[in-house]
Amino acid sequence: MSDNIDALDTFTIDALPSLDVVVLGALELFSKTTLPRLDLSIYKHPLIVGSGNAEATGKILFESADAMFASESNFEEKLAGNSHIDGVVLISASGGKHAPIIAKRSRELDRHVTLITNTPNSLASAELDHEHDYDEYVFPKNREPYTYNTSTYMGMILGATGEDPTQIQQFIEESVSTIQFPDFNQYDKYYLIVPAKYSGIIRMLQVKFIELFGRNIARDVETDEYVAHATTVAPSNELFISFGKPNETWGQPENRLHIPLSDNAGHAEMMAVGYFVIAQIQKAYPHFFKDNIADYCKMVSEIFGSEISPIVDK
Repeated sequence: MSDNIDALDTFTIDALPSLDVVVLGALELFSKTTLPRLDLSIYKHPLIVGSGNAEATGKILFESADAMFASESNFEEKLAGNSHIDGVVLISASGGKHAPIIAKRSRELDRHVTLITNTPNSLASAELDHEHDYDEYVFPKNREPYTYNTSTYMGMILGATGEDPTQIQQFIEESVSTIQFPDFNQYDKYYLIVPAKYSGIIRMLQVKFIELFGRNIARDVETDEYVAHATTVAPSNELFISFGKPNETWGQPENRLHIPLSDNAGHAEMMAVGYFVIAQIQKAYPHFFKDNIADYCKMVSEIFGSEISPIVDK
């Protein structure tokens, strides 16, 4: 069961895989790899810092903790204004970009730093104490297109939830991939409705739409509780995609698509199923992402002052 991993190990910039291949490849990887188990009980009041999907992942990992959350934009302000913060948990798949700056500055402000990453010997890792087991957690990852970040953050979530990746993959293959999907290219607007208990996934789904489609396709992602709060006052020809619980209220009946979740689904399954469905939308449109990612990486390499490749190796 490694067909998708084989595809990820061999793809080229001229033939990037769609997101569903990356999702199934991640589940294949985690089905045969032991993941680190996060134990950060050393901290009572940590500050969780990450950018984009890393920040969203942190909110999932520490949703039950007495924690504060920040990005690269406001972490220093929160550290300076909250003396009770007893450590910084830095989440960064690459351990690069802003991560080493955050790690260095946090230590300058006398906070211990734990790094959760997918990259051994990263620039951020060089800023750590490396005196305790909890200083750094390195999770495995697959070779993926830049920004897909699927095996990266899914592994971290699985490390916290303990869900079975084999069961998730089986559910997708038997209960999701067999759905008769509508003709997605008939729509240019989507509303994803997520069960409230997976609210932490909302930002990850939003970011994935932004990365793959930019402003070419409109989207909203809300919980099944929040959708009732005046989010549909101005109707439009959009497709409502509900996960877990069927949508019997929002949009015209012909503009509703229900995606099931297993009875014991956790955040990792919600992420995997959500990304898998977004991939079906991706395949129905022009290659907005695939045709532009190489030029984009050249531009952001100049911004960050280091080479960022369109293909992120293991």
